[in-house]
Amino acid sequence: MSRQDSRKGRAPVLALLLALAPMASTAWAAEHEVQILKYAYTPAELTIKPGDTVTWLNVEKRVSHSIVFIATGEESERFFPGEHWSRTFDQAGRFDYRCGPHPEMKGAVIVAP
Repeated sequence: MSRQDSRKGRAPVLALLLALAPMASTAWAAEHEVQILKYAYTPAELTIKPGDTVTWLNVEKRVSHSIVFIATGEESERFFPGEHWSRTFDQAGRFDYRCGPHPEMKGAVIVAP
């Protein structure tokens, strides 16, 4: 196969990649982590983009926690030290939350386009 012939085979692949490029740039979602330690969320406020996922990781030594979204009352299961819970945020807005068993613990996820 000559050098010129091998280039002809690449044209359809290149055209397909160029056609998919706009979709690929919007399809990437990020993952974020919030640590729970000493009865606090770190970071307490997190700004993300629609489609991103937040994972809360319990790094306490002996205490379980849950995440309760204040506006809706949606609550995660309780998770113990070394465990985590995740949620994907598809819509823009501010999502204030607190800990189920420890209501003094508060945080917020801000989803901005």
